[in-house]
Amino acid sequence: MAQIALGIAFLGAALAAFMAGIGSAVGIGIAGRSATGVLSEKPERYGQLFLQVVLPGTQGFYGFVIAFFAMGRIRAFGDGLDLVNALAIFSACLPIAFAGMLSAIHQGKTCAAGILMTAKRPEMAVKAGVLYAAMVEVYAVLGFLISLLILLQIQVPTTA
Repeated sequence: MAQIALGIAFLGAALAAFMAGIGSAVGIGIAGRSATGVLSEKPERYGQLFLQVVLPGTQGFYGFVIAFFAMGRIRAFGDGLDLVNALAIFSACLPIAFAGMLSAIHQGKTCAAGILMTAKRPEMAVKAGVLYAAMVEVYAVLGFLISLLILLQIQVPTTA
């Protein structure tokens, strides 16, 4: 039973990293395709477009950090990890896994639209391109915070 509990807990950590990372890769790909199209005609816009291309990558970092914290909790339990705590760790990883994946993809789409707008109206790069994308980022941050707060609430038994 201890091996099953360990597997469940590690699955949560893996999902946090993989799902948020996949979302970031897809989001960056979406924004990157738009940017390369614009840059082929207007290479001087590179600096304005760079932030909009990399913004969806932050969710992958959030997922990595939560996976790191989850593995720390797993290690803290040592051989004493039971099914209830394993499920708690697994569940704690789900908010950033799903919020990270979905928000990164939608942020990539928002950034792509901002990139196309920047091609025609460069003065709007920050106002509409980055700020609208940052609004999507809020939900990734909320998923990260909920995952982190849940992980920090899981009580690790102390050895006396």
